[in-house]
Amino acid sequence: MGYLEKESRRRARKGEIQKVILETIATASILGVALVAPNVLKALRALGVDVSGRKKEVINNSRKKLVTTGMLEYDVRGFLHLTKKGEEKLRILERNDYQIPQPKKWDKKWRVLVFDIKEKRKPLREKVRRTLSAIGFVRLQDSVWIYPYDCEDFITLLKVDFKIGKDLLYMVVDMIENDKKIRKAFGVS
Repeated sequence: MGYLEKESRRRARKGEIQKVILETIATASILGVALVAPNVLKALRALGVDVSGRKKEVINNSRKKLVTTGMLEYDVRGFLHLTKKGEEKLRILERNDYQIPQPKKWDKKWRVLVFDIKEKRKPLREKVRRTLSAIGFVRLQDSVWIYPYDCEDFITLLKVDFKIGKDLLYMVVDMIENDKKIRKAFGVS
């Protein structure tokens, strides 16, 4: 595994874990803490997130933060359940109109997405294109899209949601030849 992928997983892990915890609780409605951890770990393994050696610590820290921020709460029996705030957060994470946070100053790096989704999955390919366009990505070629801001968390969610982890390549690029038109399209310099 290369540096970019390790760095991407490290940075996105917290958001993925919280999303998986929210989804697990939403799916089961009300779960005890003892029941949450195994399901979350199984879901994280399916995402390819390596939490070995620190499983309980990682899960517990994410769960505590979700409780502290009011997205999860314990009932009188000690079971966890989603709050309205948690349900809203989960919906935001899953919606196609999710907005990627934009810093005040551009770091002068391009985020390039390249995907290769086979013809037999054409509807999915079109859905990926519509989603990228709705978020604000600009198409360079049919399956090559560009964005000027950090969007690893969004791409991780996209890969998981659309089940296209192997078919989508995320790159952070310092320079692109003749990028004047692209800079203008995004309003960055």
